[in-house]
Amino acid sequence: MKEIKIIKNRSDIGAGTRGSDMGVDAIEIAAINKHSNYFDSYEFEDVITENESIYNKKNNSFAKRINSVFNQCKRLSNHVKVNLQEGKFPIVLSGDHSSALGTISGVKAAYPTKRVGVVWIDAHGDLHSPYTSPSGNIHGMPLSAVISDDNLDCQINDIDRETAEYWDRMKNIGMPGQKVLPEDIVFFGVRDTEEPEEKQMEKHGIKNYMVAEVRYRGLEVCVNEALEKLSDCDVIYISFDVDAMDCDMISYGTGTPVPKGFDNKEIIEIINGLLASKKVVCVEFVEVNPLLDLKGNKMAETAFGVLEEVTKEVEKL
Repeated sequence: MKEIKIIKNRSDIGAGTRGSDMGVDAIEIAAINKHSNYFDSYEFEDVITENESIYNKKNNSFAKRINSVFNQCKRLSNHVKVNLQEGKFPIVLSGDHSSALGTISGVKAAYPTKRVGVVWIDAHGDLHSPYTSPSGNIHGMPLSAVISDDNLDCQINDIDRETAEYWDRMKNIGMPGQKVLPEDIVFFGVRDTEEPEEKQMEKHGIKNYMVAEVRYRGLEVCVNEALEKLSDCDVIYISFDVDAMDCDMISYGTGTPVPKGFDNKEIIEIINGLLASKKVVCVEFVEVNPLLDLKGNKMAETAFGVLEEVTKEVEKL
């Protein structure tokens, strides 16, 4: 049985809307209200944050707070790497999705000679770079950094030297160079993308299992096909952004809600189907934002329900 370590990363500085830094606490409150001792059952670590950087007046509009996001990803990478090297299974609870760059870098640093696959369960592709981003929010950029592709064919921003230097450092967190081959990324539920991201998906042949396809062809068929696509990967990381779920059905308690997503049972089945491969070494939950929740703490409660079910499968590994 794998020893689980919960890594709590309460950082939201890569997002455009404040509040996902409270997502971890909202999930813990959901557990308390459910009379669950989940968070007493596993060891945990808190990652030091730089959320106060939100007040910095000096900002680069094409990669906001990049110096602090870089520091945050570097710290998280180290937490993940050390736990994996100790033979533990990290379940990472993060604020905004820029954290995935840190987590994936940590996975690669722990397994430098192994091929890392990524399953990205999200409404968004997160394939922008500072050169292409319309918002400058780094939670839309983690996959661009891990595949080390700035997509300069779609460049719209002229970034300054300092930003370019930080961005290069971000691409080299954990260990130098590309962490993941673009063809070793599989999307589930991505349905809100901009043209530069679509071009990246097309260029690299990144498969996106959209909600309608999963329901039409069957969830198990699609999960098995995804695992087949990642068959050359030695280890797999799963990133679950709660906006992959249908905001009208579940909750608007996330920074960038998108309708027509999965329900929570489908998310559980997708993640548990991937865990059955025995290749998954780390799972991350991101973007619960209780400040935006119109249904009390519904998004965090739903995320906690997923977390409980997924953890049961992890314990079987």
